[in-house]
Amino acid sequence: MRSSLKAMPGLAILFALAMSGCTAPSGSAEPTESPTPYAPYAPYVSVLTASANDTAGSPTTYNLAFAIADGSDCTPSWSGVHRVGDSGVAARIAELKKSGATVRVSFGGASGDELATHCDSASTLAKAYGEALDAAGSTQADFDIEGDELSDADSVDLRSKAIALLQQEREDLTVSFTLPVMPSGLDDDSIALLNSANNHAVEVSTVNLMTMNYGESYDGDMGDYAITAAKAAHTQLRDVFGTSASGAWRGMALTSMIGVNDVDGETFTLQDATQVREFAQEKGIGWVSMWSTLRDQECAEDATLTNCSGVEQEDGEFGEAFAG
Repeated sequence: MRSSLKAMPGLAILFALAMSGCTAPSGSAEPTESPTPYAPYAPYVSVLTASANDTAGSPTTYNLAFAIADGSDCTPSWSGVHRVGDSGVAARIAELKKSGATVRVSFGGASGDELATHCDSASTLAKAYGEALDAAGSTQADFDIEGDELSDADSVDLRSKAIALLQQEREDLTVSFTLPVMPSGLDDDSIALLNSANNHAVEVSTVNLMTMNYGESYDGDMGDYAITAAKAAHTQLRDVFGTSASGAWRGMALTSMIGVNDVDGETFTLQDATQVREFAQEKGIGWVSMWSTLRDQECAEDATLTNCSGVEQEDGEFGEAFAG
């Protein structure tokens, strides 16, 4: 069940309190009881390639990376390689669910084209999103929007319209947006995306902050940077959604790139993972995540950082740290 609270006056959006466990009456303020602070662990996994470390930390939810456009048309695919109905991928998803965990379909990502850039109407885009969700057996949609697509006002607007249509059709659908963040908070493009969601009555359950890849000027402690970014974004989420302090924490998630990041000088350590998890639990943040289970192992000789962390660790140790 999604619980919600009314956003700022004049906005049609309801901002979902992802972890409250009850439903607030329409137009009401906060639920009368605050949730127990807890930040479930929900890592990003490859939808195509299984890892021995997928189950480390006993995730409650797996973020399936990624559903994107297939070539140049409005057809959803898994990572641009397989149609969403592929039997091999279906078996992979079924295996992930065996523990009782749920799956969240993540649309977009840093590589490939998000479907909104290839669909010509909100209805066809909503249909494409729905096909991927149905193939995964999921009621959770994550939209990882970054790079040029974040500043593309037309696709941002089309996506908002499509998500709103999809939520009208699927009352149990929860929606998260995964967005880049700096220690100073979300940038103008990310705020514009969230305002677009508001303007089209999208009910947003979570804003997931990518606490990574800040730039060469940020070469300090990555755990501290993640917390600084979360605090800055918390103020912004309160302003955008008109929610309470506790509601903004519950409507936030944190995703870190474990080990050596894409930017020189940025290394997210096991100690950083523990620091972020403790902060998230203290604040009652919606969930914590990492990129990715494939990387949750020490590098063998000549290994690439796409499949290992680049730091000394035991297999699955980051997952255990984030799960606590």
